[in-house]
Amino acid sequence: MINNRSLLIVGGLAAVAWLASNSLYVVDETERAVKLRFGEVIEENIQPGLHVKVPIAQTIRKFDTRLLTLDTDTSRYLTLEQKAVIVDSYVKWQVINPTRYYEATAGDELMAIRLIQPRVDESLRNEFGRLNLQEIIAERRDDLMTGPTADLDSLMREELGVAIRDIRIKRIDLPEDVSAAVFERMRSEREREAREWRAQGQEEAERIRANADRRRQVLLAQANERSETLRGEGDAEAARIFSQAYGQDQEFFAFWRSLNAYRESFASDNNMLVLEPDSDFFRYLRSPTPVSAE
Repeated sequence: MINNRSLLIVGGLAAVAWLASNSLYVVDETERAVKLRFGEVIEENIQPGLHVKVPIAQTIRKFDTRLLTLDTDTSRYLTLEQKAVIVDSYVKWQVINPTRYYEATAGDELMAIRLIQPRVDESLRNEFGRLNLQEIIAERRDDLMTGPTADLDSLMREELGVAIRDIRIKRIDLPEDVSAAVFERMRSEREREAREWRAQGQEEAERIRANADRRRQVLLAQANERSETLRGEGDAEAARIFSQAYGQDQEFFAFWRSLNAYRESFASDNNMLVLEPDSDFFRYLRSPTPVSAE
């Protein structure tokens, strides 16, 4: 009796443990879940926490709702002018509607990737096809992907229950047969711009040089005018002083002027003057006594 009772207790505890383990389940913070009854969704978007289900009849499918990364294959796209570019990109996506995601992919992440990747490829092909090569090179990559990200996000939310958070370009290359021609055209364009800047610089230099020369001529003319004015004023002042001095003692002035004339006339041994002995030039040599002015 005791052994039978113990077996019953153990059996009951085992049944309770089995029932609890199959009736209770936990949804993690990074997950969302759906409840199925024989494959049909009966409860959607179950939030994190401890929940209860009916064993055997009900099953739970959990989905990771963290941000996931899809590295797309490197693809070749044509631009507006039919130039080929090689694009390497990746996609950030996230499950936001567990029910729609389950119905579209059966909860298989690889299936979701196989459905998302062609859509990304089509979106990028359309985006690059409407731009020319210069626009693709000039635009910022983040701005380049704004339109495709928004369009693809709207489509994937409806079809797969996932959000496309971002499409990023890792690298854009040119095929080898195109690179040389593109680089040559870019070099020619840079050389043309350099010639334009050089011509503008030379033109500006000539303008500055012409202005400097004109200013120099103006300053020289003003300086010459000022110097002539000062020289004239000095000569006038000298003449006035000489005139004033001459008026005070005319005989002394005549004597001083004669001495200067003698000094300048006989400054060299080779100087010679031919004059009559009674010339007025020698009057101070003939008579040291000053002759009174008449």
